[in-house]
Amino acid sequence: METIFDLNAIQKLIPHRYPFLFIDRIVEHVPRERMVAVKQVTINEHFFQGHFPGQPIMPGVLIIEALAQTGAMLVMCEFDEPEKYVPLFSAINSARFRRPVVPGDTLFLEVTALRTGSRIQRMKGEAKVNGQVVTEVDLTCVISERK
Repeated sequence: METIFDLNAIQKLIPHRYPFLFIDRIVEHVPRERMVAVKQVTINEHFFQGHFPGQPIMPGVLIIEALAQTGAMLVMCEFDEPEKYVPLFSAINSARFRRPVVPGDTLFLEVTALRTGSRIQRMKGEAKVNGQVVTEVDLTCVISERK
């Protein structure tokens, strides 16, 4: 799969940084409609030290965060000066977890716009491993000016 935005390009558009950046690259982008990111899940992730020793599972809340970051990328691509804005979570609805995500998985994070506006964005997110849905969620974010 072709990389549309690499890690450096991602960091120019959204404020997240290690250890809280959960997308590695963007592989699909239809402006104002859809974006797909990829996260390679490795045993070296800091959260696996405590979740859970001997049976590492990626926390569901971090999968939702990865989907939110993908959604933030979709939104921030629309701004001429993205450094002046920050996307903030305002709602998480209908989250469902279908199976665990473990080290070695490649997580495909697909976000589809449901409502686009100047300040409020609604989107549907699906995380998949090997084509199988592992997490689904509806997200809402508010675009705020950076201080």
